[in-house]
Amino acid sequence: MPVDYLKSHFLMAMPALLDVNFRQSVTCISEHNEDGAMGIVINQRYDDLNAKMIFEELGIAFSEDAMTIPIHIGGPVHTNELFVLHGPPLDWGGSLIITDYLALSNSRDILKAIAAKNGPQNYIISLGCAGWAPGQLEWEVSQNAWLVTPCSHEIIFEVPVEARWKRAIQNLGIDPEQLSDAAGRA
Repeated sequence: MPVDYLKSHFLMAMPALLDVNFRQSVTCISEHNEDGAMGIVINQRYDDLNAKMIFEELGIAFSEDAMTIPIHIGGPVHTNELFVLHGPPLDWGGSLIITDYLALSNSRDILKAIAAKNGPQNYIISLGCAGWAPGQLEWEVSQNAWLVTPCSHEIIFEVPVEARWKRAIQNLGIDPEQLSDAAGRA
């Protein structure tokens, strides 16, 4: 598989994938190379955590709007680390450019800007990320654990969280209700 093959793609969990961290998940792959892969789950949120709580913990001044900013469950790796998946501008400290319109950052400057309402217009703040060892993601895809499609800015930032898995699969022309729980090959 070519280096960066799945960078800038979504992974949508197949129904047979029952791992609590990834059941019906959509993961935006931010990096994929010979060293492994990394991404952010975009359709799972904490019910009892918001940006105000995070900003207070970090000593970052914030606007009252911070109470309405949800924190996403980015994945089961680095669960004490914050990641911001965001649209333009893409040039924040520590930014990993995913596409021309999407980056992943985990620096304090972007968090301060978001808290002050000076950050990117579109963003998701996540605790944790998803990670795969070398060859692991390729193997999982070959075992039909995931459907793969290019990332969609619209799905990340405009579709309600609870509808993202279904919408991403529908973008492939597939009815999610028709997917089988059993993996296999024809």
